Amino acid sequence: MLIEQINLQNNQWELIGFFDDDFSHVRHIDPVLFLGGIQALNKWNEPLAVVFAIGNPIVKRRIIQKIDNPLISFPTLIHPNVQIGPSNVVIGAGCIICAGTIITCDIQIGKHVILNLCCTVGHDAIVGDFSSFMPAVNISGEVIIGEAVYAGTGANFINQLEIGTGTIIGAGAVVSQSLPAHCTAVGVPAKPIKFHEAG
Repeated sequence: MLIEQINLQNNQWELIGFFDDDFSHVRHIDPVLFLGGIQALNKWNEPLAVVFAIGNPIVKRRIIQKIDNPLISFPTLIHPNVQIGPSNVVIGAGCIICAGTIITCDIQIGKHVILNLCCTVGHDAIVGDFSSFMPAVNISGEVIIGEAVYAGTGANFINQLEIGTGTIIGAGAVVSQSLPAHCTAVGVPAKPIKFHEAG
């Protein structure tokens, strides 16, 4: 859908299909569009732009690290109605930024980050590679988010916090204090309920 909406504004992408190591669970996609798995992607013999629409940051990073085909590029897809501030916004390769999102100013967004529908990113925020934010996540100013962080729908980050690598934030949580790496935090205010190994 995002590619279709981008093309309505500026026809620049031709969707040729999907790569997946296990297409058996996929519904509502024509099997003709199945192009194979990682092995097929690494053997693709002509230039190809690929975006990884995978919400789980650990899985997303693990798959991307298996790609060694020099013909593959990682474009960033940004919905036409996304608002991006006029100064010092850096967005890495392979990002997906969906409709209704607002990105203010003096912001660094890493590679392969997903900002789902209607997210906001406040001034001077830093977002690490592979992180994923589900719909309506609000990141306040001067928040530093580590690599491979996941935030569920409607989570809110109060300003001037630091979120450790690999941390998971539950849907609807209000993060009002910094969180360590590799924990799962839920609630209002969000508190760690468990820790997990690095992925």
